[in-house]
This record gives sequence, C-alpha cells and structure tokens, in this order.
Amino acid sequence: MDGGKLTLVARKPCFGLPTACPKCLPAYIYLKFAKVPFDLDFNLLDPDSERIPYVESGGYVAYNNEKGGVIEGLKDDGVVDLDSRVEFEPDWLSANAVITSWLTDAVMYELWVASDESPVHKIYYSDLARPIGKIMFLKQSRAVKQLLGVNGDNADHREKEIYRRATRAYKALSSRLGDETFFFDSRPTSVDANFLAHALFTLQALPETSTLRSKLLEHTNVVSYAEKLRKAFVDPDPSSTSVPQPLSESSTSDPKSSHSSWSKRCF
Repeated sequence: MDGGKLTLVARKPCFGLPTACPKCLPAYIYLKFAKVPFDLDFNLLDPDSERIPYVESGGYVAYNNEKGGVIEGLKDDGVVDLDSRVEFEPDWLSANAVITSWLTDAVMYELWVASDESPVHKIYYSDLARPIGKIMFLKQSRAVKQLLGVNGDNADHREKEIYRRATRAYKALSSRLGDETFFFDSRPTSVDANFLAHALFTLQALPETSTLRSKLLEHTNVVSYAEKLRKAFVDPDPSSTSVPQPLSESSTSDPKSSHSSWSKRCF
C-alpha cells in the first residue's frame, strides 16, 4: 500500500445507518474502531456485486469476495489489525464463528426469505427501475434459499433451526459480554465490529415484526452495548435525532415495548 488515505466503497446509507448493507457495516465500524481516517463512497450501480464492500488506497484494494472479506484482507495485508492479541484464543474464535455464520445466516434469511422485499429494496434496488429490482430480488432470494438449504420440503424445519441457532448465539454472546464495554481484552476487535454491525442492522433495518429483532431485544446488556458504541463510534454527534434513546430495564424485559425506541430512517 502506498500510505495514502483509505476509501471504503459501500452501499448507501439508510435506516439511520452510515451504510445499510449488512456486509458493508462491519468494515465501516472496524475502521472507526481502528481510528483510521478514511473516506466513504457509495456504489449505486452494482447492487449484486460480490466485491462490495471494498477498501482502496492508490493501487491497493481489499475486496469483500477475497481473503475472507474486507476485514480479513486488511489484517492479512498489514493495513489494520485489531485482533493480533486475541485471534488465537478459543473463546474469541468461537464468538467470531457464531457471529459470522449463525447470525449472518439469520439476517440473510430474514432479508431474502422471511420478510417482504421492502428493506431489501431500500438497501439495494431503490436506484433501479422497479422491474429490474424485482427480477434481481427474485434471483438473489433463490440463491439465498439454496445457500441456506431451504426448499419446499424443509422450509419450516430450516426456519426453526436458523432461529434456534440465533437464539443460542445471542445467549452466549450476552453472557460473554456481561457489563463490559467490549467482548475481549477491554478494547475493540473484529468481533465487536461484526456484532455491533449485526445488532444495529437488526434493530434499525429489520421490521418490528422481525423474529430475529425480537430475540435480540430480549438481551438488555447487548442492546445497551449497541447504544453506547453507536454513540461513541458510529454516530458521534449527540444532537443527531437518529441516535436511539437508552432503554430502561423495564422496557427491555418486554421486546414489544422496546420497538418504539429504535427509529428507522432512510436518508
């Protein structure tokens, strides 16, 4: 790399998030955690590109579909590494695995299979002609069903399994986090980047009827974690109306009563 300023190319902001793409948001948060100056550009022309997000600087590029993703690429190439002190710890590896597999699968399922296409349209296709967006949605929905092993014969079973795994992941991560600010080593790692992105996307972008969102809202400490880190790293302007207000202990005990505390906006 030539030492120039980094540029993160992502999908556009929506739902009060700097980028509403669940694959792009972890890279954004990771760079914020690292306190690395970077520019944020938006690609509106390639909604189905597997290369997005990517980070570039001069002749250097780290693509989403290479080296295990942008964050792994930045680490492997020696650009930004927040994990060097923890990445071989069994607990860290386990936490990272459930976030990037079980919880990622659950978000994909909710976006492309279980809900209507409204969130997907806003994130990926709102700049395209409606018929083109519809065709691309159906194509991606089929691809996700194939990836998750969902078909007409096992749809109910796979749905239960996906949510069962997500429930187990939330319980384990909530227990691991406790009252700490970060999951490991009292400082942010890519586990925090991946999980904070997941939590904010789930709370902000998924509809109030979302099963995954309701399950996440059951964990008060995790919701508080997301609020605090959002204010500190993702949206540091205290006057911003898109920053969710802290939830009281009583409100978080009932997921349904917490819904109004999380605003949804599309810029």
